[in-house]
Amino acid sequence: MTEADDWNANIVAEFRANEGKVGGPFEGAPLILLHHIGRKSGREFVAPMMYLPAETQGEDTIYVFASKGGAPTNPDWYTNTTTTGTATLERGTETYSATVTELTGPDRDRIYAEQARRYPGFADYERKTEGIRTIPVLALTRQ
Repeated sequence: MTEADDWNANIVAEFRANEGKVGGPFEGAPLILLHHIGRKSGREFVAPMMYLPAETQGEDTIYVFASKGGAPTNPDWYTNTTTTGTATLERGTETYSATVTELTGPDRDRIYAEQARRYPGFADYERKTEGIRTIPVLALTRQ
């Protein structure tokens, strides 16, 4: 198990033990566990991540950000979920299926800017990837 896998496993365990709440760098932030199937391995993976609730679509849609901490490549979960168009989410104590849609253009920019306003680390991620890649924003809508 890599250090990143171990870190994620600890967050997943804390999330599940505390009805979706965790401490540390995610304390107080909206967090989900995104389940996705590896396109090559066929294995299920679970990725903890922050989300932004959609203001106009109630509880049915949330936005997630393929920032990978400002790395030059997209995270595997991004490719896995956009390939299948679906994911399973754990949000608080609830688990449900979601449709995955990538936002582009002004919609993507508006949603990303709001996340960066609320959580300045996302602005740092965008600066790190400038000229390399645009960080994808995905809408996850309850099925």
